[in-house]
Amino acid sequence: MANLVQVSEPVELYPNASEEDLQIAIRAVYRQVLGNPHVLESDRLTSAESLLRNGEITVRGFVGQVAKSALYRSLAFESVPQYRFIELNCKHLLGRPPADRAEISEHVQRYSEQGYEAEIDSYLDSDEYISNFGENIVPYCCSNVSRAGVANVSFSRGFAIERGYASSDRGKSAQLVYALGSNSAVAIKPPSAGRGGAYDNTGKRFRISVSKAGAGPRFKRSNMSCEVAFDQLTQRIQSIHRSGGKIVRVAEVD
Repeated sequence: MANLVQVSEPVELYPNASEEDLQIAIRAVYRQVLGNPHVLESDRLTSAESLLRNGEITVRGFVGQVAKSALYRSLAFESVPQYRFIELNCKHLLGRPPADRAEISEHVQRYSEQGYEAEIDSYLDSDEYISNFGENIVPYCCSNVSRAGVANVSFSRGFAIERGYASSDRGKSAQLVYALGSNSAVAIKPPSAGRGGAYDNTGKRFRISVSKAGAGPRFKRSNMSCEVAFDQLTQRIQSIHRSGGKIVRVAEVD
């Protein structure tokens, strides 16, 4: 397959999309669901692609076909421990790390009692998936967005499993076993940049987009953003939450 597209913004497949737009969505699904591997032309799910092209399934349906394929099973199930399988399912299908031990246990029990396909369907049929992605948006990383009921540790855990565009999910070890077991944050370790040296988050800056309630009888919300260095990120996020602000997005500044 040709190089997969980088998904920096949500990819949505609109009705009556062109073949070019269809291919962008298909490649985005392969990259997101399969964890950014090198995918051969022979590995493509041509029948499922045709169903998507003809409007017989939605993007959500295509995501399900890929997640239930022999290729996904070989990459994310057959060669890894069960905790890693669930960790990857959360990342690939919901765009976030597992929330806690209870969520892990729920998925372990479901797989044990109902099997592989029921486990995959539990993500795709969830209210969370429908709310975030609907039928026609390709799943993407949501762990850099503040959401109601989600603790701040989700940010650091998200960094632990979302290692950047150049990385893949071939690692066989679960990344969050200790953090979930102890309900603790994860130290953010920079991903390798290859032989040329190590990638370093500490020199980077991040833009935090905030929605904040304003004063007055109409109680409007105002939008603002600020840029902070990496070592100030956690402190600023906590400060925003204490002042009643809602973090809409945290993004690396180019």
